[in-house]
Amino acid sequence: MSDIVNGLGRTSAYGALGVVLLILGIVLVDVLTPGKLGRLIWADRNRNAAILLSSALLGTGGIVFTSIWTTYDDFGKGLVSTAAFGLLGLVMMAVAFFLVDLVTPGKLGTILVDPEPHPAVWVTASCNLAVSAIVSASIA
Repeated sequence: MSDIVNGLGRTSAYGALGVVLLILGIVLVDVLTPGKLGRLIWADRNRNAAILLSSALLGTGGIVFTSIWTTYDDFGKGLVSTAAFGLLGLVMMAVAFFLVDLVTPGKLGTILVDPEPHPAVWVTASCNLAVSAIVSASIA
């Protein structure tokens, strides 16, 4: 029975950390794009913003998953490494965003929240997922 209680405690801690990292991902996308992200997606039904946010959430979730899956036997060390890799992934996605913005015409954040579908959102979303895959691969 103590194994179950111990497992529930560890799962709760990793779950809470994962939710915090996902919230930080939402905040990051909100900071990188003009306008209020929640309004753009839920009120204005902006597909570009939804795709961008979805890719950041999927990427962050992939990093957290990989970090937990390959975690250390020591619970505290595993929790810290998951937090560190999750934060690193968010930073790397932000850096990639700025680099894509630097090498493409226009202001990327503005383009990505335009109400009309734009192919740049797919490139940026793919970049988010690629960065998260690279970070995830480096964990193991």
